[in-house]
Amino acid sequence: MSTTGSSAQAANAETDAAGPKGSAVVPVRARLGRLFAAPIMIWLALTIALPLGYCIWISLTNANTMGGTPRFVGLANYVTVLTDGTVGGPFLRSLAWAIGGAIIQTLLAAGAALLLNRRFAGQHIARTWIMASWVVPTIVTAFLWRWMLNADFGVVNHVLQSLGLIGRPIDFLGDPDFAFITVTLVNAWRWFPFMTLLILAALTRVAPEYYEAARVEGATSWQVFTRVTLPFIQPVLYVVGLLGTLWSINVFDIIWLTTKGGPLDMTETMPVAIYERAFQQFRLGEASAMSVSLALFLLVFAYCFIRFVPRGATEQEVI
Repeated sequence: MSTTGSSAQAANAETDAAGPKGSAVVPVRARLGRLFAAPIMIWLALTIALPLGYCIWISLTNANTMGGTPRFVGLANYVTVLTDGTVGGPFLRSLAWAIGGAIIQTLLAAGAALLLNRRFAGQHIARTWIMASWVVPTIVTAFLWRWMLNADFGVVNHVLQSLGLIGRPIDFLGDPDFAFITVTLVNAWRWFPFMTLLILAALTRVAPEYYEAARVEGATSWQVFTRVTLPFIQPVLYVVGLLGTLWSINVFDIIWLTTKGGPLDMTETMPVAIYERAFQQFRLGEASAMSVSLALFLLVFAYCFIRFVPRGATEQEVI
């Protein structure tokens, strides 16, 4: 009995001794994790939090780019922005630009990913080459398309006339009837390769056995796509659509380098309107209020999108 009791006491003593020592490991690891995370948190604070906070502060003042001491005006700039008739047009164009661009990008990316997922001669070269439009700097992309779409010597007009599709050259970037859809297509061409990579990565989740089983059952190509492929890539398609919308609505460079918001303000989106309000009309406070309002709208849009997007299929659901 004494031997058993002493053994139990010794075991309890060892457990008690190991307890504080083992529990001390967690705080040490936590502190180590915070130490590693500190640089990126500081970087995010300096590059995002501080500029965002300063932008919000400027939106509450009458600051302008002509100098002088900004005076606090409260929400006056937001009232001006919401009641100003010149803001509604750029906002609606931004929605059309972003949603239309996201749809085009997603369709192009899905089609390209499905093609690149097949085995064919030069597959690896094609996968590398499709990234060219995304890797090329934006300014190069803009001037390249300005040259190709030129009404006098552009290759696009030359090809369309050679095929008999148009009778005379079209000024795609200077005609109010064509400018908006043209820059939308240019922006979609700029970004769809990145979306293609995301969808292509999702396609690797689909096991070949599913396709083989579908073919054995006599499924058509459309049935294979809708019942096997689509359920697996659906979550990525939603992500691609969300990213395409958020990125497109914030695009400034493509529009400014191709049309500068013209002709007749047909391509003036919110980023262009904000730039003009700040650096051409010198009303920095109102421009900041427009920026903050747009950011809040995008946050609400992203939250609603994520909140109501259905999840993707599991293997059991596909089977």
